[in-house]
Amino acid sequence: MQARPVMACVGLMAGTLVALSGTPAQAASATQYVSPTGTASAAGTLAAPTTLATAIGRIASGGTIYLRGGTYAYGSTITIPAGADGTASARTTLIAYNGETPVLNFASQSESSSNRGLQLYANYWHVYGLTVSHAGDNGIYVGGSNNVIERTVTSYNRDTGLQLGRISSSTPSSSWPSNNLVVSSESHDNADSDGEDADGFAAKLTTGTGNVFRYDVSHNNIDDGWDLYTKTDTGAIGPVTIEYSLSYGNGTLTDGSQSGDGDRNGYKLGGDDIAVNHVVRHDIAYGNGHHGFTYNSNPGTMTISNNVGIDNAERNFSFDTGTSVFRTNTSCRFAVSGSNDKTVGDADSTNQFWTGTNGSRCSSYSGALGWSFASSGALRVTFGGTVVNP
Repeated sequence: MQARPVMACVGLMAGTLVALSGTPAQAASATQYVSPTGTASAAGTLAAPTTLATAIGRIASGGTIYLRGGTYAYGSTITIPAGADGTASARTTLIAYNGETPVLNFASQSESSSNRGLQLYANYWHVYGLTVSHAGDNGIYVGGSNNVIERTVTSYNRDTGLQLGRISSSTPSSSWPSNNLVVSSESHDNADSDGEDADGFAAKLTTGTGNVFRYDVSHNNIDDGWDLYTKTDTGAIGPVTIEYSLSYGNGTLTDGSQSGDGDRNGYKLGGDDIAVNHVVRHDIAYGNGHHGFTYNSNPGTMTISNNVGIDNAERNFSFDTGTSVFRTNTSCRFAVSGSNDKTVGDADSTNQFWTGTNGSRCSSYSGALGWSFASSGALRVTFGGTVVNP
């Protein structure tokens, strides 16, 4: 785990103890330390770490919970409850301690929609540096707003690795999760037993406005890399921005397993003919098992710009209807024949779509794919060893 950017620390370490109603033992703490061997009765100091559930209950608004490295074995969901909010000027922080790697492992959970890993229902939190794996449903589920999820890894969960959605069926659309940032995070090898639901990242069905994915990598999930699905029952979601991100190998797990029921797209951008004007820019879709970028029946005016589709199994860009605006997109084929792109909408000559030959920009995208995160968190992508950032 790389060092936390200095900018992310500003305003998060300040704070004083805030007394809650009850005994002094229940006073909220500005700092809590957690370890795999911590106990609920411990003070939550570096020398006497506590448990994560206890720390969440104790932490003051704007305080910091430090997770020591190691594996935390859980059989039930960890919830940061609604109302346990930070503020716009001082988010409450849940962070890996000093570059260590805490792994929240939910392998003892059975596959069930009620068996998520980490649920974030509060507002104004900053979650940094955690790995969440093997949950019976989503690895991380975000139902709150104005949160930052940074440098996380969600893997081997039995539904979408990291998903945004409403807290409950009674949550009004005005309170659907909004203005969340998922940044410099990875999601891979998430797979459900039916092989058709587990994506890498999703903001679908019941999400508000202003949600952003930036510098993220989704790969080798059984279904889609990103899923922005909508359905008639719940209606339109708020526009989502996906930028400077990478989606590859979805539809095939790292061990080679596949499912014929998965959609296998890099970026799936709609559903049920509901118009939502998403922004998809500076992204790469490489070697996914179906389309690279697909409207998936979204007839809205999406902004699709500066993206690259390479060797996806069917189309690199698949937009059969709608009024989307396409600018400076590139589509290339080297090892997979696939089909010609289809881009109904406003597409000008800045695009180089695939219609049987590679355009001039494709020479930059030959060779083996590689990627890493810079110390700043920015995504660095290479092809054949040459840096070609999204």
